[in-house]
Amino acid sequence: MLEYEIERAIVRYRESYELKPFRESVSLEDVRKAIEHTNLRPFATPDDIVKLCQEAKDKRFYGVCVNPCYVPVARKELSETDIKIVTVVGFPLGANESRTKVQEATFAVESGADEVDMVLNIGMLKTGEWEYVYEDIRGVVEAVRGKIVKVILETCYLELEEKIAACVISKLAGAHYVKTSTGFGPKGATLEDVHLMKWIVGGGMRVKAAGGIRTYEDAVKMMMYGADKIGTSSGHKIVLEGEERHGN
Repeated sequence: MLEYEIERAIVRYRESYELKPFRESVSLEDVRKAIEHTNLRPFATPDDIVKLCQEAKDKRFYGVCVNPCYVPVARKELSETDIKIVTVVGFPLGANESRTKVQEATFAVESGADEVDMVLNIGMLKTGEWEYVYEDIRGVVEAVRGKIVKVILETCYLELEEKIAACVISKLAGAHYVKTSTGFGPKGATLEDVHLMKWIVGGGMRVKAAGGIRTYEDAVKMMMYGADKIGTSSGHKIVLEGEERHGN
């Protein structure tokens, strides 16, 4: 089934794909509600995470994205808000054993995470081991019991047909989003990748653009071309730029 669905998506792409915006406009409020304010730096401290959460509250962001050890810190800081706590699994390489990812995801949810961004197994994808990649994702989806799962493709390492395959497999495995990048690779999100991902997964799944999004203009363009969420460490700066532009 996987091979058939992947091939069908590739054929559909060859016959009818066209790069054009999905939206005509994006408001400042749209951007604000899409931002997952992020600090995944290896040297981030608890104080850094407290600051991240304070900025998220100040600018009314959708969520914060932090390393697993800081989920309890974020949960404490955001306990009286509806701001989502997002963490990562198999990060940043995706090369953990599947059972390790399952345990990471389980612990993350037990610690208070609302959403999990997992890195797929890039090497297995590139080898064409579709079933392995499917089961790797499916295991995490089942482990978090209804919580949101985003699959990080790390698009900078993938060829076009591999990106299509990753989107198809992620959707079939029950994930809720596909995400462009970890931010640790040689290249982050591009308009072309975001648009392709949204075009492949369609309306039943969402797209998170992450990696190198540092300006308000960047965020607006990503959303016009298919991004539903924006992962960025520059969330505060982006919204300040938007407020200045719109006179807020």
